[in-house]
Amino acid sequence: MLPFRPVLALLLVVSLSACVPADDWPQFRGPGGQGHAPGAGWPLRWSEQENIAWKMPIPGRGWSSPVVVGARIWLTAALDTPAAAEVVQRVLERKGQDVPAALVAGHLTLKALAFDLNSGRLLRDVTLFEIDEPVVICSSNSYASPTPVVEAGRVVCDFGTMGTACLDAETGRVVWSRRFVADHQVGPGSSPVAQGRLLFLLRDGIDEQYVTAVDQATGATVWKTERPSLAATSPSFRKAFSTPLLFRAAGRDQLVAVGARWIVSYEPQTGRELWRIDTGGSFSNISRPVFGGGLLFAGTSYPNAVLRAIGTDGSGDVTATHVLWEQPRFVPRTPSPLLVDGQIYLIADNGIASCLDALTGKVQWTERVGGSYSASPVFADGRIYCFSENGRTTIIRSGRQYERLRENRLDGHILASPAFVNHTLVLRTDQYLYRIAQPTVK
Repeated sequence: MLPFRPVLALLLVVSLSACVPADDWPQFRGPGGQGHAPGAGWPLRWSEQENIAWKMPIPGRGWSSPVVVGARIWLTAALDTPAAAEVVQRVLERKGQDVPAALVAGHLTLKALAFDLNSGRLLRDVTLFEIDEPVVICSSNSYASPTPVVEAGRVVCDFGTMGTACLDAETGRVVWSRRFVADHQVGPGSSPVAQGRLLFLLRDGIDEQYVTAVDQATGATVWKTERPSLAATSPSFRKAFSTPLLFRAAGRDQLVAVGARWIVSYEPQTGRELWRIDTGGSFSNISRPVFGGGLLFAGTSYPNAVLRAIGTDGSGDVTATHVLWEQPRFVPRTPSPLLVDGQIYLIADNGIASCLDALTGKVQWTERVGGSYSASPVFADGRIYCFSENGRTTIIRSGRQYERLRENRLDGHILASPAFVNHTLVLRTDQYLYRIAQPTVK
């Protein structure tokens, strides 16, 4: 018997469709970081020939999601140049393993880009870091995968161990830059999170694992907390890429970070550990958790994808007492879950969509929608938007029965989660940034 009682009324998360549409989308997964787009009138139909307000090429590559504040869109990108043969040899020797030579870059330019929401015009192109012989990443990652965060007039762009920079969101002026190092092995993934004066960064590398908070105004370290110990025999089993989630529960603010083996809640102001859950040998965990009604819903990725419902009022190691349920079926390794009206919606990497009861973990429905998925789904006006890597968006009506409303397709590949602002979608493919602006057709 668990020592906590989830509040059913709170789990029935109120639909936000009656609210004013979001004016800002300031972080990965939008306001609150849980993939909910406030308001109604979101686009339902689009293609390369239909309902595209504008389409602009993006310099460089990257899988960071666009963030929007006011009429300005921010994202990051990386421009890499091929490495000479002697550089490839040197990097591969340093790496100590076989990787395709095509993944070895000779030089890297890491940028922050700002676009005008109304016209798509490129407003700012700010070079943040220049790196010779950068770390090698895996083919499904990019050098610019973490999503920026905007808070209090500042935009923070993080490239993992390669560098973190804070810019003035209006002028693009660099306020400060630092390096918070860790060996990601396959490139960075976790996005920064901000609240008030604090910026939170997660570094779960194969060499060291820690969470840190810095002063947004100066970049000075406020606290740094080492992650719980790992028994992994291989360094590869120590890494993780999840983005932390901030919320308030059990009368206290909490910052939850999913790492290898451990899911840990920290006190945001001090870095003090509040509670932890042992997931066994999990590693390379990617998805961002969601929260509602006193429960945290957190997924792990490897070796097995498992979703857990966790009570958030504990202290210390609460593995044996605060896990309400575990669900190993249809769970994504990469896309994050959605919590809507007492239901958990999932889109697995292999294209299987499912709906679970949030209190029991029981599967309500499953449907193979097809395609491969990395972007996280978004809930908007009673609909679940799922974005596949081949450029197709499947729109599903939320509810206890599966109902597909529409499929839309764009050229290119989608791995970045879109932003929903002012009745429009801001969507990034591998080459272009789109604004999709057609009002919903009912």
